[in-house]
Amino acid sequence: MGTVRAFVIAGTHSGCGKTSISLGLMASLSRRGIRVQPFKCGPDFIDPGHHALACARDGRPVPSHNLDGWMLGEPANLDIFNRYAADSDVAVIEGVMGLFDGISGTGDAGSTAQMAKILGLPVILVVDARSMARSAAALVMGYADFDPEVTIAGVIFNRVGSPAHAELLREAMTLVPDVPVLGCLGRDEDISTPSRHLGLVTPDQDGPDLSRYQRLADWVETGLDPDTLLASVPEVEAVAPFEPVPRLPKVTIGLARDNAFCFYYEENLRLLREAGARLVEFSPLHDTRLPEHLDGLYLGGGYPELYAFELGQNTRIRREIKEFCESGRPVYAECGGFMLLMNDIVTGRGRYAMAGVYPVRAEMGEKFRALGYREILTREATTLGPEGTTARGHEFHYSSIQEHPLENLHPVYALSGRKGPLDTPEGFVTWNTLGSYVHLHFGSNPEIPRAFVQACQNA
Repeated sequence: MGTVRAFVIAGTHSGCGKTSISLGLMASLSRRGIRVQPFKCGPDFIDPGHHALACARDGRPVPSHNLDGWMLGEPANLDIFNRYAADSDVAVIEGVMGLFDGISGTGDAGSTAQMAKILGLPVILVVDARSMARSAAALVMGYADFDPEVTIAGVIFNRVGSPAHAELLREAMTLVPDVPVLGCLGRDEDISTPSRHLGLVTPDQDGPDLSRYQRLADWVETGLDPDTLLASVPEVEAVAPFEPVPRLPKVTIGLARDNAFCFYYEENLRLLREAGARLVEFSPLHDTRLPEHLDGLYLGGGYPELYAFELGQNTRIRREIKEFCESGRPVYAECGGFMLLMNDIVTGRGRYAMAGVYPVRAEMGEKFRALGYREILTREATTLGPEGTTARGHEFHYSSIQEHPLENLHPVYALSGRKGPLDTPEGFVTWNTLGSYVHLHFGSNPEIPRAFVQACQNA
């Protein structure tokens, strides 16, 4: 058991600058020698990668963990928070979208506000103050009064135009005396986290630019005092859950991890290890051979379309992956990993051969093909468990399956979204390989990693 200062950084809306401010504050605190544990609300993979680098200790990234009120139940969220916050001085939880935005217009499920209430933590609200003065006070007052169960401990104004603008904002906020102004940050588009392709640039693309986080820290410190901010939030108790006695691994699972395949929930990996897996990383981009003595493969998501040429050139690893699937040993592939197992990927630059496990093609589009929370129910036994296994996750992709006569694919998922059942074939099995566009969070059903490890052991 330990005490930790913890708070949620939320925004009034997406694009208000909460990610840049979160990263800058994490980096600022970390370089003072404070042990910062980052978390991310929602299903996002990219922000946690940036968090890990901004909070690095002794040059080593500090993994950020996803918290989600829809994918995970309250006990699972509390377990994840306590497990990792207990070994830190400060826990920073970056929100998702706007503070009250979730899966519906009337409830708080999946929202940052819901997570703040689950964890019992105060919120620091980020407001884009461009072209606002007294209206900013009205905006903050509305957020502060909207849900009495959410405590807003302070506000940070972003994109402030000048010292005179900052003074006007502070003057206006005297009308909201219960919400202190913790900072006013000037406009500096050069240090904002860049966007590219389907979303933010991943830390792995082109190598991490660690100086970016220090520039963000410098920027944050020009407009707020981290010590004052920490003093505005209370200390809370974080109790690390009981850890079982470590056991020798039962199986060895190959984990695809490089610039093209980097989307993994850290909790998924922990649960696999806890179930008895030794995870051995390999790169489909750069390695020509799979690691030796593997019992299974886990091919996570990412951006294989950005590296389709390089993957297409790596004939030997593609052949080994296909042979591994044909051997009947368990393989679980999500989104980008699923695309790797198709015949080929078509992008605006051309067509590139992939592993050919599924006799279909992934074709990139200009618009979303699918986006949102998903729940799966298996219609038959798979490597993830018996028939009737359920889990929750998220789907986000621009590609779609082309040339897919039903006889070429064997879907085993019954798929639902936030509004109910979806008439979309999903969860495709061939040999002992399961591929899907859905990223599952194993914390929604911890039996899944145990079943997958057992399947690897039995293969």
